[in-house]
Amino acid sequence: MSSLLVGCLRVACCALWLGGAIAIAAPSAPNDPILEAHDALRKRDARRLASLRNAALADKHPLAQWVDYWELGNRIGEASVEEVEAFYQRWSGTYVEDRLRNDWLLELGRRRDWLAFVRDYPRFRMNDDREVSCYWQLTQHIAGKRVYEPALALWLAQRDADDGCTLMASRLAESKVFRADDIWLKLRLAVEANRPRAARAAAPLIDSQVASDVGDLLESPARQLRRRGATPTPQQTELALLAIIRTATSDPDAAAALMDERWHRALGSARAAWAWAVIGKQAALRLSSDAPKYYERAFATLADATPAPPWTDEMLGWAARSALRAGSGAERWPLVLRAIDAMSEAERAEPTWVYWKARALTATAGDSADGLAQRERARALLARIAGPLTFYGKLAAEELNFTPDLPSMSPQPDEADLAQARDTPGLARALMLIGLGLRSEGVREWNFTLRGMSERELFAAAELACQREVWDRCINTSDRTRQDIDLEQRYPTPFRDIVLARSKESGLDPAYVFGVIRQESRFIPDVRSAVGAVGLMQLMPKTARWIARKLALDFKPDQITDPAMNLKLGTAYLKLVLDDFGGSQAMAAAAYNAGPTRPRRWREGPPVEPAIWAENIPFNETRDYVKKVMSNAAVYASMLNGGHMLSLKTWLGSGAIGPREASAPAIDADLP
Repeated sequence: MSSLLVGCLRVACCALWLGGAIAIAAPSAPNDPILEAHDALRKRDARRLASLRNAALADKHPLAQWVDYWELGNRIGEASVEEVEAFYQRWSGTYVEDRLRNDWLLELGRRRDWLAFVRDYPRFRMNDDREVSCYWQLTQHIAGKRVYEPALALWLAQRDADDGCTLMASRLAESKVFRADDIWLKLRLAVEANRPRAARAAAPLIDSQVASDVGDLLESPARQLRRRGATPTPQQTELALLAIIRTATSDPDAAAALMDERWHRALGSARAAWAWAVIGKQAALRLSSDAPKYYERAFATLADATPAPPWTDEMLGWAARSALRAGSGAERWPLVLRAIDAMSEAERAEPTWVYWKARALTATAGDSADGLAQRERARALLARIAGPLTFYGKLAAEELNFTPDLPSMSPQPDEADLAQARDTPGLARALMLIGLGLRSEGVREWNFTLRGMSERELFAAAELACQREVWDRCINTSDRTRQDIDLEQRYPTPFRDIVLARSKESGLDPAYVFGVIRQESRFIPDVRSAVGAVGLMQLMPKTARWIARKLALDFKPDQITDPAMNLKLGTAYLKLVLDDFGGSQAMAAAAYNAGPTRPRRWREGPPVEPAIWAENIPFNETRDYVKKVMSNAAVYASMLNGGHMLSLKTWLGSGAIGPREASAPAIDADLP
């Protein structure tokens, strides 16, 4: 790491105000006024924060706008329209202006000040807050405009009860814009997703009895099902469906038994099909071999006239995954095709489903002219996504029997481009904030500033971050370019000598280690995750202590952010994990992310090819992580070995992933 960045991380970086631009200058005294203000905000010390804000404005500190934002945001509940408008004018066009607008719009919504809300909302540039969007749709409804489709989409996507979306739904239900069917749909989704607060907020929109019944079935679905009479009313039938869904979330087989005993016929075809689809999804998440059978029941239960099942893309995705995992025979492919074809247009276009649809078409094509046409369709789908930098892009290319070369060198930013990037106030402020240790604020400032940049400007901004060794901004900024690709920006190799040495010492391929680090920390040595993982290889402190004892190292907790120590501990741990999974890099990556116990369970069942195993990982984060680590490793291997793209299937392994061989060594039960 450069001495400049080390200095910035250890003490505050100061700056010079140069006609609206910021230039990084020498380190300031340890008691930096920005850090003092941030501490005052954390402690809710309003008097101290106000004093520091006034001083920062008087001194024209280049980060004064952030102190101004913290001070006004700290008392947003008592702020006036005039104060907020004055803030907008002081910091027009900046991130903090739009950030405060987001906060202020939420406050105006809570105040029910719709006149001020409508006046301010069109100026909201980020427009990425669902609750603000719900307030906006409500104002449009009040103005007499049609809002049904966008308002319903917002409400259904709401993860938990909040004031804006709950108020919007309540008003639209009162006005009969939201129908009973819409509210029952919301209840189904909330119960299935185990979001009881959202379910309890939606239920009263039907009536008070439904609110009581939903509260009861969330506690005891079996009790609710016992209350249903011999001929339940439509409302009682909907409640029974919710009780079946609630049962399925904890025990899909028990829910299936309830369906077979009575509720398959009692629910009616559409509701019964939904119930079977939920049961199938919950079984698939448990990697149950019964999941495809439940999904087949769901499809078979739908009326023939139904053009496509009205299920969510997530339900259909797990139908496809469960079919892929069902075994090695041809019986898997019809359900894969049916599930993918029923997805929304946007979901079908995802590379995951483009790839598996192509595989399914190829597997089910006969020898006739129709079969030949089907194989050509499959090849066209694969060609659409084939490429060297993504998991399914690589697999698609390999299905087409070619290994794509890595992108050639992109145009490098010249000095004028770099000077423009250095003189861009938002980028400079972001680097200052990151240098002060305010990484979250710096990242948000940086990303806001990238909005609307040309590819040439993005390359220059990425190069600026690379030069400052702010590797996450280097990688993520370069990832935004589409016409040209700079591999050294997207796949940098910081700490190269240490990584190579530690990899050799641990018996690991350095490309695999680089792939893990790129995904874990983006090469930021002191980064700390929400759950407490630290450093380049994102070690939990407890795991770091365990591996240090195993290696007989004199380890102190504050060494965990030291790159050399973090890499020594992390590579040693990764090798132990890799050995515990018989050398499978895909399973080892899953274990590194989710802990070794879970992948040991996930490998049980029929042996499947590694890509199918990875796609069936039940945790979204870990599934995405494994695919990206393996793709990263293949790219790094090519870069470290002359530039020719290596086969991803080689990295995934030629053998199937299934239960541990009886002859394999016993699991390492001590592995944390």
